Amino acid sequence: MKDLTIGTLIAVFEEIFGRSLFWAMVVVAALVTLGYLYVLIRDRAVSWRKFLLAQLSMPVGAVLAIWFVLAMTDSQLANLGGPIDMIVLLAVAAGGAIGAAILVYTVQSLLAPPSGDTHAG
Repeated sequence: MKDLTIGTLIAVFEEIFGRSLFWAMVVVAALVTLGYLYVLIRDRAVSWRKFLLAQLSMPVGAVLAIWFVLAMTDSQLANLGGPIDMIVLLAVAAGGAIGAAILVYTVQSLLAPPSGDTHAG
């Protein structure tokens, strides 16, 4: 593999997760992102209470992301071989943590929109 291109990455992810699951994850990520953008535009402010609760979900998201990747690749933590493996593992954990926070914030905001006009401006 001489060049790292988007096409190469998509092929690798399709091989790891399977074509259907990979594209389902892409669609879910796009829908959550659109929901998050909708909530931010609709509310025109960040609810710090919801943001705090979303941050509390981050460790759970990190652990679930690592568990999911290890299960899909049929690997174990004992199989980690070098520094690049740790970097990838930390990137997966960070992605899971951020994704969980965005998901929790979005779901909270969609289920409990702000009441009345509490925004300054």
